[in-house]
Amino acid sequence: MTSPEAGDVRPGSLALAFAPIHKLALGAAFGTVFGVLLFVVTIVTVALAPEGAGFMALLGQYFYGYTPSLAGAVVGFFWGVIVGSVAGWFLAFVHNLAITATIFAFRTKAELSQTTDFLDHI
Repeated sequence: MTSPEAGDVRPGSLALAFAPIHKLALGAAFGTVFGVLLFVVTIVTVALAPEGAGFMALLGQYFYGYTPSLAGAVVGFFWGVIVGSVAGWFLAFVHNLAITATIFAFRTKAELSQTTDFLDHI
């Protein structure tokens, strides 16, 4: 069995831990889940307590056109997809930025530690 060389890069657990997240995929996943969740919660709330769904009307303050009704559930699905997509994309962006900054800091620190005695050899 041969030992891995210094330049050998294999997709191990460490490489997977620092792999970037695909922003569009996470945005689409968050958008779909949040849209369906808002749709289902609206339908269930209106079906179980139509007179007590006033607290759901407060979402109309944030989502234009939303009301606790069947039509409002469709509007809520639309806004849920939009808001969830933006939130998922932003979360992946921040994660990728943090991972990149961490890798840069570790790599820079390692390179500097290798050259600390550079002037001693002159």
